[in-house]
Amino acid sequence: MKASIYTEYGPPSVLEIREVEKPVPKENEILVRVHATTVNRTDCAMLRAKPFIMRFFTGLFTPRKPILGTEFAGTVEAVGAAVTSYRVGDNVFGFDDSGVSSHAEYLTLGEDQDFTLMPPNTTFEQAAASLEGAHYGYNFIDKVPLEAGQLVLVNGASGGIGLATVQMLHALGARVVAVCNTKNLELVQSLGAERVIDYTQVDFTKDEERCHYVFDSVGKSSFGKCKSLLRPGGAYISSELGEGAQNVFLALITPLFGNKKVIFPIPSDRKRSIFFIKKLMEEGKFKAVIDRTYPLEKIAEAFDYVEKGLKTGNVVIRLYSDEKDSTIF
Repeated sequence: MKASIYTEYGPPSVLEIREVEKPVPKENEILVRVHATTVNRTDCAMLRAKPFIMRFFTGLFTPRKPILGTEFAGTVEAVGAAVTSYRVGDNVFGFDDSGVSSHAEYLTLGEDQDFTLMPPNTTFEQAAASLEGAHYGYNFIDKVPLEAGQLVLVNGASGGIGLATVQMLHALGARVVAVCNTKNLELVQSLGAERVIDYTQVDFTKDEERCHYVFDSVGKSSFGKCKSLLRPGGAYISSELGEGAQNVFLALITPLFGNKKVIFPIPSDRKRSIFFIKKLMEEGKFKAVIDRTYPLEKIAEAFDYVEKGLKTGNVVIRLYSDEKDSTIF
């Protein structure tokens, strides 16, 4: 089978397309033919092993897993003798931020890993692009006592996490103020934002409307800059550690002083995120936005594009296509 391989950390140019042995499922595993996968921020961090702490999980000197990829959608091609929940021909999708080696034509998964049947009303490309950003966005929402009608500001609303978060907040009845660039104002508003701020024209941290929560989905601001946006009792959550890992320390300190706090959203329970997103997809309340689609042979170009930080939503890698696939955006 074809796979994107990396044997050393570095820029996208270290990636190579190679023929490797097709995996064989164990008795409690399934074999999936991958139709679509993605390139996302997690993949880019693993490729370069930055920040350095990632090496303790991916391999100190060289990568433990030579095939990257955290999201996938595909078809079950074989099942182990002990598998009872899936059968050949099932369309499945899943996510694991520690890596599932989905940048390849085939992958194997244990029956209890974080994946499930695809919603029947979606494409493989949509399904593959629906989980990573949404998982992190859901772990913002899950960390606060969100109520319908509350006002939430989402910074970085046109990225993979941001677009997913806007849609989920809207589905849960929250009022959303979204921050993004000029070209995506209409898109973000169409997905549920009540008001959209163009950060190229206005400093959103000077906004006069006070929010219950600020979700910084790109980690480009800080609690200090956003504190004035919060109502008493409000909370700031970022997708990043912050300068000097300040968000970890502030999450410990701010609940003890004052009436505004930082929450650090340690992502957990991927399966719960997957089932939550699947339900919204089935109800027509969530749809992945796809910026670009690349073939596996051009995956290095996809990494280059994602690393520029200019993508709108998701970047998809198509490995196999049929009538169920279509370009969404």
